[in-house]
Amino acid sequence: MEKFKEKNFYIGILIIFILTLLANYISQFDFFNKLGLSLLIISILIGMIITNIFKIRLPQSFDSAIAFCTKELLRMAIVFYGFRLTFNEILDIGFNGVIVSFLIVLTTFILGYFLGTKILKLDKEITILTSAGSAICGAAAVLATEGALRNKAYKSAIAVSTVVLFGTIAMFLYPYLIKAGFINLNSEQTALYIGGTLHEVAHVVGAANGFENELIEENSVVVKMLRVMLLAPFLIVVSLFLINTKEKKEKSKVVIPWFALFFILVAVFNSFDFLPKEVVITINKIDTFLLAMAMMALGLKTDLKSIKQTGFKPILLALILFVWLIFGGLFIIKMLSL
Repeated sequence: MEKFKEKNFYIGILIIFILTLLANYISQFDFFNKLGLSLLIISILIGMIITNIFKIRLPQSFDSAIAFCTKELLRMAIVFYGFRLTFNEILDIGFNGVIVSFLIVLTTFILGYFLGTKILKLDKEITILTSAGSAICGAAAVLATEGALRNKAYKSAIAVSTVVLFGTIAMFLYPYLIKAGFINLNSEQTALYIGGTLHEVAHVVGAANGFENELIEENSVVVKMLRVMLLAPFLIVVSLFLINTKEKKEKSKVVIPWFALFFILVAVFNSFDFLPKEVVITINKIDTFLLAMAMMALGLKTDLKSIKQTGFKPILLALILFVWLIFGGLFIIKMLSL
């Protein structure tokens, strides 16, 4: 609690707040919207540019502010992320949407974890973060998983960069492949495919809008939200079975991320429509900004030299998972349609 008494703590929070306001302004440009670059992605990019290109680093006296944003503020924002979900949406999308979401999250993460740790011999934390970002909900999943892993900032930055790269490619590639007839799907299947396999919510929205079909636009986002809902049980499983290696067990007990449990409770609360829609929309906007502040702090803390030392393997892992999402996701959807 000592950090709340430090003057530099509040100054650091203010600096991150102002920089996030700048990122929010930039994110409104049509150019970035067309690229599918959300506020979260733009925030971490600005933070990394400030630190690594302009060589402007916040003094160590502001470390407590950065740590607060990447830990406490992040976990609070993940809790309120539950206001984006309702269990009524699950009922609307049907059984297929639930199965597709579950199978894609499960298979993508297991494949990523096996390839990363056993074949590519990657750092376990980078593997978990990269696989989570591909499997669940992009940057938000990376951030939430970082909250459980408590890893170094550059590892999260690596995972987020893969989400930006392959999620953006997919956003433009999917509409082309489907419209050109290379992938034969009806409207319902297209919604399952886009929502079930694209990385970021922004990428899902961007790809779905390319079809000018209301059913595809609405249902693809709902399917994506189903994957987001799997974030909470995923974090609990990761904490119980993956994070606590023999080395870490010697240092600490098993920790179940409290914010994952509250995330579910918030989603349950939101399902009863106790709050007016306008209030929920406002909460979601504030929550997005809080997540963006966490991303900004993460970018400010990221040293590209550490990323360079990791090499090409994280990108190779993300590329393999990207290809799996395209073909494996299509296979899962086709099998459910038989």
